[in-house]
Amino acid sequence: MVNSAGAGTDAADGNGPHRSPERRTRHAVVVGGSIAGLLAAQALAAHADRVTVVERDRFPDGPEPRAGVPQSRHTHVLLPGGQRALDALLPGIVAELREHGAPRLGMPSDLVQWQARRFYRRTTATAHVLTGSRPMLEWLVRRRVLADARITAVEGSEVVGLLGDSARVRGVQLRERGAKTRDDVRALTADLVVDASGRGSRAPRWLAAIGAEEPHEETLDTGLAYATRLYRAGEDAEGTDCLGYYFVAGRDQVHGGVVLPIEGGRHLVTLSGLRGSEPPSDDDAFTDFAARLPHPVLHEWLLRAQPESSVHAFRSTANVRRRYDRPGRRPAGFLATGDALCAVNPVYGQGMAVAALSALALRDALAGPRRTPTTRRVQQTLLKAARQAWDIAAGADRELPGARGDAARTRAVDRPVAWYLARVLERAPGDPVVGDAFRSAYFLIAPVTALFAPRVMRAVLSGQVRPTPPEPPMRPEDPDRRGPRDRAGRTLT
Repeated sequence: MVNSAGAGTDAADGNGPHRSPERRTRHAVVVGGSIAGLLAAQALAAHADRVTVVERDRFPDGPEPRAGVPQSRHTHVLLPGGQRALDALLPGIVAELREHGAPRLGMPSDLVQWQARRFYRRTTATAHVLTGSRPMLEWLVRRRVLADARITAVEGSEVVGLLGDSARVRGVQLRERGAKTRDDVRALTADLVVDASGRGSRAPRWLAAIGAEEPHEETLDTGLAYATRLYRAGEDAEGTDCLGYYFVAGRDQVHGGVVLPIEGGRHLVTLSGLRGSEPPSDDDAFTDFAARLPHPVLHEWLLRAQPESSVHAFRSTANVRRRYDRPGRRPAGFLATGDALCAVNPVYGQGMAVAALSALALRDALAGPRRTPTTRRVQQTLLKAARQAWDIAAGADRELPGARGDAARTRAVDRPVAWYLARVLERAPGDPVVGDAFRSAYFLIAPVTALFAPRVMRAVLSGQVRPTPPEPPMRPEDPDRRGPRDRAGRTLT
């Protein structure tokens, strides 16, 4: 394990002289019991004798939303890259999700999608996403992880500080939630502390309190906000078999919306808007807001559907990356992962996949036979696991009006790539080759370099933009027929 369980470090950068492992009880503490924390605990269990997950909430007995996960009631997708990583950590968990009713949508065949001022052709699916609810996924993961005798959870308690000094973290200070006095604080010693407490992490403050250096925070904020409501679908519109609708906000369209199925025959509807165009949290106004989308098809769906919840709003969507990987007074024995390390705009649906990919990277980094897993090296590995999602989300958000923050500026060196990616977005709706490459990168299946493969580059740089449906394609294309079709089934040329 990192540091005292087999890796040496120094206070500056974690790359000091190696030490021999001490074969005593090794204990890791994970701060936060959400998906990122649970999966980190699963990864650590292969390398530690004990893992303790400290969670402020009391875990519900079943797949229920909880206060400590403010996004519980909002739309989530599990991208293919996340599915692979999740199954590698918890074999069979994806099949278990399907058994509990998580819908599986083929992209782009099962979805009516509007982006970059165009509807996507519904060609044969090249990737599949799972759209079950966040509470169900978290419940199944929690049940599997906490069944491991090496992993225990301390519920209803919050971490209020770290033990140790600027050279080494040696555990956490915690108290029962609701307790107020210093006498209520107790120490929980550990060889390694992993912060998985989410985008609102207080770890920078804790580190400063023991004499360590706070990380630089890179931020990019578009002011995007969204609101979600649960529905039971009404009678389907005539002549459609699509499983959902997706309108992506962009430079010229500040409103977005998505309708996706979840377990139990229900749907979650999320409406979004950039700064100054935020969706309302009022039930009646929520439906009216959908009429602002560039086509009425989603608004019409809402008018037929039956609401089953009130509207829940969410406003904290800034991209925030904490650079613990950089040199400085970084103590050994402390790591950050998940949103506590790199939180991307949730509207892109990459968060759960990044949590799984990061946990897999943590497991593999600790098991690496070639190099001793020092704190700094493992932290760099965790940042790398989240980098592609950051590059995609931050790259898209930089193009939106009103983007703010020190990561909002497009550097001169990035402009050729931004120009190329704009052409990718323009061609992806109508060109299956470009669309497949775009999905592979966005869904974290393949590296971004997939967008620069020779046949993709030819399609992107050829100057031809293939036709796309002028109206929502209510049925997928027949693979034996070339080109998109209109509502009457006629092939567009």
